[in-house]
This record gives sequence, C-alpha cells and structure tokens, in this order.
Amino acid sequence: MAYTQGSTGREWLTVQLLAPETGHPRAPNHTAAARVAAIRLSDSPTPVASLRMPFTYIEDLAAHVGDTVTLKGWLYNKRSSKNIYFVILRDGTGLCQCVVHADEVDADAWTVAEDAGQESALTITGTVRADERQVGGYELQATDVELISHATDYPITPKEHGVEFLMDRRHLWLRSRRQWAAMRLRNRIRMAIHTFYQDRGFIQMDAPVLTGNAVEGTTTLFDIDYFGEPAYLTQSGQLYAEAMAMAHGKIYTFGPTFRAEKSKTRRHLTEFWMIEPEMAFYDLEMNMDLAEDFLVSITQDILAHCTEELEILERDLAPLQRVEKPFPRISYTEAVELLRSDETAAMMDEREAALQDEAAALEQEQQDNAKERGQAKKWRKRQIDAREIEINQRLNEIEEELRNLPQWKASARTFAWGNDFGGSDETVLTWHYDRPIIVHRYPAAVKAFYMKRDPENDKLALGMDVLAPEGYGEIVGGGQRADDLDFLKEQIAQHDLPEEAFDWYLDLRRFGTVPHSGFGLGLERTVAWLGGLEHVRETIPFPRLLGRLQP
Repeated sequence: MAYTQGSTGREWLTVQLLAPETGHPRAPNHTAAARVAAIRLSDSPTPVASLRMPFTYIEDLAAHVGDTVTLKGWLYNKRSSKNIYFVILRDGTGLCQCVVHADEVDADAWTVAEDAGQESALTITGTVRADERQVGGYELQATDVELISHATDYPITPKEHGVEFLMDRRHLWLRSRRQWAAMRLRNRIRMAIHTFYQDRGFIQMDAPVLTGNAVEGTTTLFDIDYFGEPAYLTQSGQLYAEAMAMAHGKIYTFGPTFRAEKSKTRRHLTEFWMIEPEMAFYDLEMNMDLAEDFLVSITQDILAHCTEELEILERDLAPLQRVEKPFPRISYTEAVELLRSDETAAMMDEREAALQDEAAALEQEQQDNAKERGQAKKWRKRQIDAREIEINQRLNEIEEELRNLPQWKASARTFAWGNDFGGSDETVLTWHYDRPIIVHRYPAAVKAFYMKRDPENDKLALGMDVLAPEGYGEIVGGGQRADDLDFLKEQIAQHDLPEEAFDWYLDLRRFGTVPHSGFGLGLERTVAWLGGLEHVRETIPFPRLLGRLQP
C-alpha cells in the first residue's frame, strides 16, 4: 500500500490486490494480470483516519481482546441471573454474548437491557474478553447499553414454526442463525465461482433478461408484452453466451433465469441464478473436464472458508470431502442399464430395511425419553424437547422415503430407453457412487434443438449432466453445441420455432462457425447440495415458487 501524488496535488491511495491462494501480489500473466486500484482520498492531511469506523464488528473482536469497543446490533436472545443480563447481540457478522452487570452500568443502561425485546436495536460498549465457551469465542463485559430502537412481539420466536409461517415472514426469517449461514454460504460460493473463471482467463459478460427467443422449450416461458411485441423472461443466457464466446473465446454469464414450471418439488424455483460458461473450440470431453474441475474447486473453497456456516447448517462434511477427481462418467445407455439392474433392486431393498430399523430405534428412543421427562430436571427437559423435534423431523423423512421407495424401484426396473431421467432416477443412480457423476450422450429427442449429434450415433446428442449425490440431482447441464448451419435450421423447423427469431443466432454459423461447448450450473441447487439444505427455498433471499410472490 503506498501513497502517490496526483497532478492536482491531491492524494491517492494505491492498493495492490493479492492472490487469494498465496497472499502474495499477483504476477502479471495472460490469465490474471496484477490488479491495481486507485482510491481517491479527500484533501485532508489525514485521509485514512477519516475512514475509521466509530464501532467494531463482532467478526473483528479477535483483534481487540482487552480493548474497550462499541458494538451495534440487534438483540438475538437474552437471559438473566440475579443482577446480570446475558445479552446475545447479532450484527450481521456474528453473535457475541454481552454481560451486563448491575454494578458495572448506570441505571439507564440497566433499564435498556432489562426492557429490550427480541430484535431491539442496541449499542453496547464494553471490554472484550476471550472465552472459548461463548459463541464466537469472545465475550463483552458491558459498561454501557443504549437503545437505538425498541422491538416488541417479534413474530419468530425460539419455538418451532411451520414452513409456511416462516415463508410469509421471509424478510424476518433471514435474521435467524440457519438462514444467516445459508446466505453467507451462498455468498462464498459466488466468490469461488468468479475466482475459478477469472483465474482461468474467462471474461464475465451479461446476457439479457428480456428476450425474443425460447431456449429450453416454449412450455416454460414467462411471456410479457414488450411495447406491443411478444417477449419472454430468459430461460437461459446460453444463446447469447455463444455469441459472446465467438468474440472472446472463453466467457461466462452469471444472472437470473426464469422457468414457468408448475412444479412444487424441493429442487425447483421459478426464478433462479445460473452460471453459464461458453467456450469456443471445446468439445464434449473438454466440457466435462471443465465442469469437473469447477465443482471440485468450489467445494474445496467452501470447505476451507465456510467452517462456521457448515457447522451451523449441521452439514455432514464427509460427502463433500469425497468430491475429488475423477468423477465417474457413464453414458446414458449405461445409466439405463444400471437403473434396471439387479444390483439397483438389491440396493433399494437394503435401504428400505435400514430405514425401517432406524425408524424403530427412533420410536424406542421417544418412548424412553417420555418416561424420563416426568422426573427430569429443567435443563434435561429442554434437551429432551429439542431431541423430540429432531426425532419427529427424521421420522417424517423416513416415512416419506419408505412411501416413495416402491415407486422408485418400479420406475428404475421398468425404465424405458429414450425417456428423460426423473428426480428419483437421478437419486438412485448416485447411490452407486461416492461423489458426483457425469452422465453423457443422451437421446437427442430429450435434449434441446441446439445440441450437436454424436457422429457415431445420430440418435444421441453430445450432452452431459452432472448429478450431485445425496439426492440433490442435476446441478450441471450442458454439452457440445451444433455448429452446422443447415442442421440447426432443420432443428428449428422440427421444434416448430420461428426461424426469424433465431436469424441472429444462425449468423454465428454463417460467419466463422467453430466447435464449441458450454454448460449451466444452477446456483440454488448448488448451495442446497453444498450446505446440505433440504429445499432450495432456503438458498436464495426471497424465493419465487409456484403460488409464492410475496414477500
């Protein structure tokens, strides 16, 4: 960091950005040149001092042990013991227990601590003390408590609430510990995505949200009136990404996409974010290699940087630690054979028996806990009640899976070559492996019009999907694009699409056509998979679902 003198006599602060992997300055090269940012400061002789914060963030308390600091945040929880209030404050960066002792603060501060309700906004000043027993590892011995705003009757209490209740109050539910962790995980995954592509020389570009073209079929389009012309909310930025790849070689888009699917499954949203790389001169194998490297990279990144978030979400880390190269790669035909196999049938029978045994053990635990609860002390009753919620949740999951398994088994055993895989088929396929799998060369009839055919079998398209383990299904879909003008014209006609709407897209084949490939990754499904979240509605701040447009 250094000061330089500008021609006007004003000061500038030059900051050299460091490589995230090493902490050393980035070396100039064609994929990641040295970045230098100039931040213009004021004419004040002490410009840096003017940027100092008047308060401290909880995430920075480690640097202030023994210091007197001021925290600003919201009351997350509170308990009392004689002349002490233990105030759990949250400020968006973390939680901190603030100990308010009647002998250490004045009467006004004590009254504020006494009267503050959940989510009241407070300013608390005190001395930072390290304490590994406390949330975050630090505690504040308060010397002053001030009220910023008072909150009463906060609707989301520590008790169990139904999902619909919480979804109706999503704007407040975001403040809860679990949702806080999910959003931070989402943020880190976004950062890891940008790092992956930027470090490999990709250019980020933006595709339009409003379009006159269907990409994934006409049945899931949101149509709008665009100044008297028919238009749609984009299903994918891919067609435009192909045009941009012909200009820059390697690009990626990162933006919202929309699908008018009347689906209520845990994997579906009507508005979601897609990351779509597109690469000139890439064939299917190169495309699969990139998708594999991509998923390994972002998984390793969140394992390294999201320890706290994954712990809050109670994520089992073992499946993520197994996300290593190489991923198993099987053709669609091999996948169909695997679904129909005796091995799959036996696996499902074993799973059914294991679930029945687990359910019996949980029901026995419930009975034992119920007998103990009557004579238990208060602290033990709280433990039993919390465990009861966990047991009921798991029993509901087991009941649902046991109800589904016979259908899944029948579907797998009788699966017809040529059909597209359903969610249960994808789930069953991944049970055979300990990491994501890549299924490639699908029947052309179930893939989009722009997919290139397999030169060895015209019935197959050079498409590929990456299926995540643990029932999360397809998180990547893509393939090699058709690069022949006449073939593409034929496909547009066969799919009953208006050629004039795709004339610009056909120009990409008229002027310098080359082999090229790409894929799309759904951000929300990826957050759900990496965070171990049951439903994608918890992976985006304000989910849009069938029948859900508010808040």
